[in-house]
Amino acid sequence: MKRTRWTALLGALALVLAACGGGGEEATTTAGADTTAPADTTAAPDTTTPTETTVTDTAGGESSIGTADNPIQVLFVPSVSADEIVAGGEILAETLKTATGLEFEVQVPSSYAATVEEICANPEASIGMIPAQAYILGNELCGMEAALKAERFGYTEYWAQYMVARDSDFQTLEDLAGASWAFPDPGSTSGYLFPSGQLQNLGIEWGEELEAGSHDGAVRAVYQGETDFGTAFYSPYTDLEGNGAWDGDVNNADVPDPDSCAINDDGEIQCGDYVVQDARRNLREEFPDVVQQVRILAVSDPIPNDGVVFGPDFPDDLQEQITQALLDYAQNDPEGFATAFDAYSWDALAETSDADYDSVRAIIQTLGITIDDLG
Repeated sequence: MKRTRWTALLGALALVLAACGGGGEEATTTAGADTTAPADTTAAPDTTTPTETTVTDTAGGESSIGTADNPIQVLFVPSVSADEIVAGGEILAETLKTATGLEFEVQVPSSYAATVEEICANPEASIGMIPAQAYILGNELCGMEAALKAERFGYTEYWAQYMVARDSDFQTLEDLAGASWAFPDPGSTSGYLFPSGQLQNLGIEWGEELEAGSHDGAVRAVYQGETDFGTAFYSPYTDLEGNGAWDGDVNNADVPDPDSCAINDDGEIQCGDYVVQDARRNLREEFPDVVQQVRILAVSDPIPNDGVVFGPDFPDDLQEQITQALLDYAQNDPEGFATAFDAYSWDALAETSDADYDSVRAIIQTLGITIDDLG
């Protein structure tokens, strides 16, 4: 889709998605790729030749994509601290520059909605690391394309988790009727979209809402007793070798023997023979007893992992080049890749297609969220 169509839609997007993203003026955290040189990052092999691709700017001139004057924007949703995301994003940008010869600039917009807006506003030179809901809305809005999906601990899908205080009386989702709810952002697939759809399907009406700003914030709200329950992403606990160990029971997803949990020598939350990988893990330094204090009540049906999308007018040759560089990075330097994506807990990548997101589209339809709501 070309600029003439989606430009007309952006004004409406700002109105509707402002509700999804918390409102207020957009504040973007930006980092230039060529200002940071990670000391211990192994780049993907430089096996490609940079392609000279030009676009016509609004003044009628031409500028090359991926140059210092027109770097490729790499946008991340603010699911955790922007500083943490930027630190890994700079490693990624430097690695991609080495592999492709192109310039990249890392940005963390102020909300999930703002991330969608930014990708659609720069369709020839933007890449997004975004969750399923944001992709579907962006695909409807301007035609952004899904290229890759993340793997976490061997899974290409994840879940939404419902969290309550360990000593609370909540035993089933039905018990949450009237309870106050902390969620990361209305644009979060696992933090809001799936839980709200599931609760509505069950006929459960929750009480007061608290937009916590991030998955960490939702966990923190439950830990500190600010709300009755919270929602965030769920990645299954693993064994000590990092292999998935959960049996798939959505009503029994918490790590076994939580009273035994402690921070191990690797800085992870270890509970007997298992290691916690869900959203509580991110607060292990702030609250080492987070698992003892916050339990998982249940998890949702599976959700496609977040992934890599390209702007709708991104040149095909550069998209193929960057996609291959990302796959090579994950395969040839898994430790470096995991470091770059530590904020998102990505440890590998797999190819994807639009059809992989149909389950999320179904939830969006249940909630009545369609492209018509965007203007």
